[in-house]
Amino acid sequence: MYEGVVQDLIDELGRLPGVGPKSAQRIAFHILQAEPADVKRLAQTLLEVKAKVRFCATCGNVAQEELCNICRDARRDLSVICVVEEPKDVVAIERTREFRGRYHVLGGAISPIEGVGPDDLRIRELLARLADGTVTELILATDPNLEGEATATYLARMIKPMGLKVTGLASGLPVGGDLEYADEVTLGRAFEGRRLLDV
Repeated sequence: MYEGVVQDLIDELGRLPGVGPKSAQRIAFHILQAEPADVKRLAQTLLEVKAKVRFCATCGNVAQEELCNICRDARRDLSVICVVEEPKDVVAIERTREFRGRYHVLGGAISPIEGVGPDDLRIRELLARLADGTVTELILATDPNLEGEATATYLARMIKPMGLKVTGLASGLPVGGDLEYADEVTLGRAFEGRRLLDV
């Protein structure tokens, strides 16, 4: 549509997840109209993040050193590991301020359609972390979709014989939602996970 490098920029931006053709075009024109110093700072930050950021040697979370902040924190509970699919899931759980253990990032979920099997995930590293007997509970916090459920089931079957307590996150209705707008699966899970009310 556009000449040379403008179209190249739109095409590159369009390859980012969640950025469609119109958004890519809008971002490209924002960059074209921005001050050169702002564009330079953005480009420098992109290069810097690729050069400095790595994945934690222990849990697989994003880090700027060998270990991430959470793995370096001596106050965290070593006996509980929360297994998540991606580093962004760690951030989501940390925002709740409810979990004080450690994490293990798998790097995805089992998805035969996309050609992702158990060997493509950081499952061997998880098993190595469980080998010394320090961990007593494993929380499987995979996404509540087909791939996430398959991954959690696979891990639960593999780890239960080790004598660990294996738990999953409760799922059901969001706070502030209306029953009439809930889908059948969500409502069904809410019934399965019902609890006693303390009155």
